Amino acid sequence: MKDINNQMGLNSVWTESLARNLHPDSDALVDHLRTVHQEHTGFTEACASTCRDEVGRNSYEWLAEIVPDSKGLNVLDLACGSGPLLKILFDRNKNLNLKGIDMCPEELGLAKTLLLNSGVDLIESKAQDLTAINDNSVDIVLCHWALTLMDPIVPVLDEVRRVLTSKGCFAALVDGPINSAPNYKEVHDLIYSYVQEEMPSYGKIDLGDPRIRGSESLRNLARKAFPEAKVTIETNVVSMEGPVTQVAEIASGFFYAAFVLKPEKRKSMITSLSNILVISNGSNHAERHGRFSMPISRLLVMPDIK
Repeated sequence: MKDINNQMGLNSVWTESLARNLHPDSDALVDHLRTVHQEHTGFTEACASTCRDEVGRNSYEWLAEIVPDSKGLNVLDLACGSGPLLKILFDRNKNLNLKGIDMCPEELGLAKTLLLNSGVDLIESKAQDLTAINDNSVDIVLCHWALTLMDPIVPVLDEVRRVLTSKGCFAALVDGPINSAPNYKEVHDLIYSYVQEEMPSYGKIDLGDPRIRGSESLRNLARKAFPEAKVTIETNVVSMEGPVTQVAEIASGFFYAAFVLKPEKRKSMITSLSNILVISNGSNHAERHGRFSMPISRLLVMPDIK
């Protein structure tokens, strides 16, 4: 993984559109996401693996719990990135038939190394086009923190429904309610305020379909796409602690917005963020301790068995 803490300000068709007060289209979004993942391959895994809930699970492990310990299940990881979720599933049960799909070849390159000799099938494709997967052939589709970045979203859900068996399950890890974790909204607003100083439209136009970011709108989307299924959303909080500057660096990596900041602006933002996250002061600045907490939600679309 490239160093996410020393990047230059990131430019893409999407950010250039925002800078000109234009509304980026879905092609610009794809270009932006690919640019981020090309320049900072593996950053999602580096960030998400660090935060854990009260019982010690990170978000990958919480999502992986949806898969039962059975033989021969066909499981698809949608937008699999560098492969951490697939690795967890493979290590738990080598009798699963695992596939991963991602649109970024650099991320798939990391996944191939991580899953060497595992037999996991990795496919390069966008989530709106799962033609490599047969109809009614997948028992469980999982998606870790990528649904919020997808636009248009309806074709994604349609494709998931198509590939699932009649008794199949879809589960996705998404952003939780912004006020359900201590100081999270303050962290969010601080990072966005730095970005908006140079790019005022950032945040007013965000990545992906905004309906995924609200529990009720997400539930309505899922119910429309899967009218015969039971749809539930569970919430959780994951946290990390450590030297406050290190915590601030890792925490900022959860926000795509932080990648567009130039080095000096980012350095200033990290200092301000450290002051929000600090929970104890040592004898000198280097020993200050910090904590970052983040809300997460788990969307479950299950067969409605009555």
